[in-house]
Amino acid sequence: MLNKKGKIRLLILLGVIWVVVTLPLPWIVGNPNIPESQALTILGIIGIISIPFVMLATVWMLKPELTT
Repeated sequence: MLNKKGKIRLLILLGVIWVVVTLPLPWIVGNPNIPESQALTILGIIGIISIPFVMLATVWMLKPELTT
């Protein structure tokens, strides 16, 4: 099993991967002229939606017996 430092690194990595995967990249890349306020709004929504999933992954990593 991973030590505490390894778990923290893995959790950070999984959180970053989740946020990057949920970004609407085709929308951002396909239309470079989007207003800054609209981009900040969508990033805020993505961040709020991501919180429960990142927390769930954290809990499952710390207490894997909850998955059964």
